Amino acid sequence: MVVKEVKDRIREIFKESVRTKERFLENNIEVLAEVIRTLGSVVEGGNKIVFFGNGGSAADAQHLAAEFVNRYLMDRPPLAALALTTDTSVLTAIANDFEWSEVFSKQIRALGKAGDAAVGISTSGRSSNVVKGLETARDLGLVTIGIGGPADAPMRRLCQHYLIVDSTITPRIQETHLLVGHTIVELLDEMLFGGRTSA
Repeated sequence: MVVKEVKDRIREIFKESVRTKERFLENNIEVLAEVIRTLGSVVEGGNKIVFFGNGGSAADAQHLAAEFVNRYLMDRPPLAALALTTDTSVLTAIANDFEWSEVFSKQIRALGKAGDAAVGISTSGRSSNVVKGLETARDLGLVTIGIGGPADAPMRRLCQHYLIVDSTITPRIQETHLLVGHTIVELLDEMLFGGRTSA
């Protein structure tokens, strides 16, 4: 690739990322606002949020749990959140003794309770372990939230709130997921602790 071709591709990638986020906003703003209000109620009620996903979505789960437990833009009390993707002994034991599709559902049965929120993250909306985790969470009375991809994904039927990212390009979906997660934390901080956050 010559320098001009590289620059053109950079522009294309950035523009497609922006377009994906704009489509998401047009189609999901009401659902996202409800997700933020719901998670605020969960936290205010003394309950916790559990995040889970695979690969890049596992990294997002850990990232968002850290923003809740530590801080985002403002110093405030820690908020109860955890990622079900971090304990390699638990993950590998479940995968070895049972199967990979059980790695989140067994943790939810052990750690979740009615009133908590389960946030499943999947770019395809089809990951079997995320689907099974959401199914278990629903059956146990947790609030179920999906940060997904396609509108027709299997995880949608298990979610009280499902956020659709209308794209076939995995990296563009992941970039939107991260913006969604940051928006959730930022607005929750503003709702629960008052005022606009600042660096």
